[in-house]
Formats: sequence, C-alpha cells, structure tokens
Amino acid sequence: MFREAGAAKGSGEIGAVLRRHGLYSAHLTHGRQEREAGIREGLPPQRLEPKTKNNAARLDYQKLQRETERLTEQLRKTEIVIDVQKNVASLLGRPCPQTETM
Repeated sequence: MFREAGAAKGSGEIGAVLRRHGLYSAHLTHGRQEREAGIREGLPPQRLEPKTKNNAARLDYQKLQRETERLTEQLRKTEIVIDVQKNVASLLGRPCPQTETM
C-alpha cells in the first residue's frame, strides 16, 4: 500500500489508493512516520526461535507437581493424627502396635 501510494503521481491518485484499501490519509501519514523512525533507529535484530513443542509435557509436569504438593500435605496431616492417636492410647494405658517408620 505504501509503495502504491508512493508511486501515485497525479492528483487524486493517492486518494484513490486510500479508498481502495479503506484507509484515511492519517493512516498513510502514521505509517510513513513509523517507517522513517524504523529506518533512522534501525530495526532491532530478531532471533527466530522454534516454538516450544513441550507445552503438553510442561502442563503434565505442573499437574504432577501440584498433586505431589497436595499428597505431601495430606501425609503430613495424617502423621499428626497418628501421633495424636498414639499419645491418647498411651494416656489411656492401651499399648498401640508398633508400626514401621520410614
């Protein structure tokens, strides 16, 4: 579109180009200013990187990590309950069976 507008020589040709593309003259002016700024400042180099294909693996990892945290918290609470039960049993004089500890 900018090339087309730049190539327009006669009066009214730029207006025809703008109407054909459904734009206003302000769009053309703004685009030219951006182009000039880009030329003066130089465009920053862009490094093209392949899109990551491990989104599914990352989501699975995050899901497993959340489940591990949930189960760890549940185990902590269960161990507290067991310790309380042992203390109550010893206070009542009932020996509790010894269990293996990890």
